[in-house]
Amino acid sequence: MNSSVNNAPATAQQPARYGGYFKRDVPAPDLELTSTNAGTPMGEYMRLFWQPVCLSQELTDVPKAIRIMGEDLVAFRDKSGAVGVLHRHCSHRGASLEYGVIAEHGIRCCYHGWHYAVDGSLLDAPCESDATRLKQTVCQGAYPAFERDGLVFAYMGPPDKKPPFPEFDTYSLPKGTKLVPFSNIYPCNWLQVFENIMDHMHTAVLHNHMTVDGVDEATAEGVTLEGFGDMPIMQWEATRNGNGIVFIAGRRLPDDKVWIRITEMIFPNYLQIGSLVPTAARERHSTSGCTRWNVPVDDTNMIIFGYRHFNDEVDPDGLGCAEDCGVDKIDFLVGQTGNRTYEEGQRAPGDWEALVSQRPIAIHALEHPGTSDVGVYMCRKLLRDAVRGKTAPDPLYATLSAEGESLPLYAQDTVLHVPELPADVDRKQIMELGKRVFEIMRSADALPANERDAHVRRQLDLIDGGLDGAPAPRSTSSALA
Repeated sequence: MNSSVNNAPATAQQPARYGGYFKRDVPAPDLELTSTNAGTPMGEYMRLFWQPVCLSQELTDVPKAIRIMGEDLVAFRDKSGAVGVLHRHCSHRGASLEYGVIAEHGIRCCYHGWHYAVDGSLLDAPCESDATRLKQTVCQGAYPAFERDGLVFAYMGPPDKKPPFPEFDTYSLPKGTKLVPFSNIYPCNWLQVFENIMDHMHTAVLHNHMTVDGVDEATAEGVTLEGFGDMPIMQWEATRNGNGIVFIAGRRLPDDKVWIRITEMIFPNYLQIGSLVPTAARERHSTSGCTRWNVPVDDTNMIIFGYRHFNDEVDPDGLGCAEDCGVDKIDFLVGQTGNRTYEEGQRAPGDWEALVSQRPIAIHALEHPGTSDVGVYMCRKLLRDAVRGKTAPDPLYATLSAEGESLPLYAQDTVLHVPELPADVDRKQIMELGKRVFEIMRSADALPANERDAHVRRQLDLIDGGLDGAPAPRSTSSALA
């Protein structure tokens, strides 16, 4: 037997076959981006924003223990309807308020009956003959909280920096939109789930019959995202002064049509994506189908909290199902949650399996990125700049949010009639068309909220070659690599 089978370390020119011996060491994770505990750079950055912490349906007649960014908390709705998010352990002797008794106003600790308001004020200490001094000196840790369309939000940052809650156009457009809350639980770091959205190329592989023998037909179809099978022509661009990023994905469709899909992420952990049903690839123009916050539980666990958007535009055929959305469930693809057996996940893997299996915290130093990973690496760089304070605020976000005006978003799906050209030229045409659609979305920023949608649709009509048979005008801006 030949014992000299490439048992030397790899070189820059020649990787080591059977070289596992040389790759045993696992570097430390990138804690600047992945750790969100109190006092960490990313943790303090995230705490400057309102974060969802549970679904409203989880607030019943007993408190709910939650953990957010490494902090043990308890959430409840008192009998007057006010929502509280408090530190979990009572300021008296540390008993957990998850065993507390919900009162007309606030919550009582089960151990000695100390009674706290939703703002943490001590209202009563029944074991004390005179609780006056305690009421003046004791305050349970508490965070501002409120409910919106079935999600409970809390602000966990410095009180003097609390921002208004940002409203986006897509929460109410088109008319009749219904927001349905959901959560998906992932036992891994928040960042690998968040940045997965900028890795749009995976949809053509993971969600395109990536199954093995033995999986039943229904399951195989369930993990497949119809219409996403072709490799997209990708572009990525920073948005909002570097406080966000979009991908622009272009796909050639039959009958001289091009599908442009744009998804936007706003830092630190918010995103909206387009329609989640096959009609995305055939509708003229539609807005967001899903809102997500990627919320850390701790460094090795996270929860996606979000809204499914239901309306006649993003789901004209009624393929979505609001009843299938809720606590750790969503009506979008099998494999978005860990509710299957290990073997089922092996035979028909979905996002949950792919993301969780990267390790509890993905190790960036061991990656070998390709050109398809440009968006992921852009996302990380922009996040790092934001955490380090190098990113100027988004003036549009600050101004409109402070005035109570809803904010624009760029997530959308558009299908345009564009005559097909020879392969290489057509690729460039699709890239330029994608950039043009993005520019149109952005051109509505300065308009009042009630004028933006009509403006975008008028501009899209002008570049739709199907209206008069003319090809779409070519963008004067350069396409991204």
